[in-house]
Amino acid sequence: MAPALVVTVAACQLGPVLGEVAANLRQVEAAVLVAVGAGAEVVVLPELVTTGYLFGSAQEARGLAEPVDGPSLQAITTLAAEHDLVIAGGFAELAAGDEVYNSAFLIDRSGVRAVYRKAHLWADERRWFKPGRQPPPVVDTDLGRIGILICYDLEFPEWTRIAALAGADLLCVPTNWPASPRPHGERPIEVVRAQAIASVDRVFVVACDRVGPERGVDWVGGSAIVGPDGYPLAQAEAGGRAQNLLARCDLRLARDKSTSAVNNVVADRRPELYGRITAARGMRA
Repeated sequence: MAPALVVTVAACQLGPVLGEVAANLRQVEAAVLVAVGAGAEVVVLPELVTTGYLFGSAQEARGLAEPVDGPSLQAITTLAAEHDLVIAGGFAELAAGDEVYNSAFLIDRSGVRAVYRKAHLWADERRWFKPGRQPPPVVDTDLGRIGILICYDLEFPEWTRIAALAGADLLCVPTNWPASPRPHGERPIEVVRAQAIASVDRVFVVACDRVGPERGVDWVGGSAIVGPDGYPLAQAEAGGRAQNLLARCDLRLARDKSTSAVNNVVADRRPELYGRITAARGMRA
């Protein structure tokens, strides 16, 4: 089947509760059903939406983690099949050898299409999780070419460019952005960064953040759906509440990489000049 290309995308900004997996799945189902009622075909959920985020120990993380064929992803697969959806979101993955990853899934009506393990771990995550070693997957779906990465991964332009060069029309980015002080009147830098990545790579970006205090931490609540020109198509309202964002996305726009009559962000690359990037660990500016 040829991909639809013009699709309605939803970001379901939720407030998962640490350790309450069954309740979190009920939140997911309720939000997804609202999104479906509004016409959503692709749904993005927050990072670690099934478990919550701020684990206190590796044992706590492992105790809440599930394998890919565990009950949480089975429930989300059923939801995707019943409503003919593509759903992306985060979970704590229990892998072979009791290794635990901060992972994201991409599920459609046929089942789990991809699992991505977060490569760039933020703060205490490295105490609970192993870093992934594979690039962001890009999956051909009936709705277009969809890539997934997670939160802090978005701060590495090399990583997002890999997904763009692999043909992604849409990057689904489950996030948990901790709130931090910012100058009066300024927007969250995390949202600005998502806009910059969308513009630089000429792709749609759906960043789905979370809300709800957890172990003393508050969150940006900065979910956004961004077009390949870098401008938001939908943004979360201020106030840190659960909400659904929806936008109609013409994914054909992400396949046009031109930025002027004579420029193209792919064709104008000079890879022979970029070797220093991969050799730059520890290099002084």
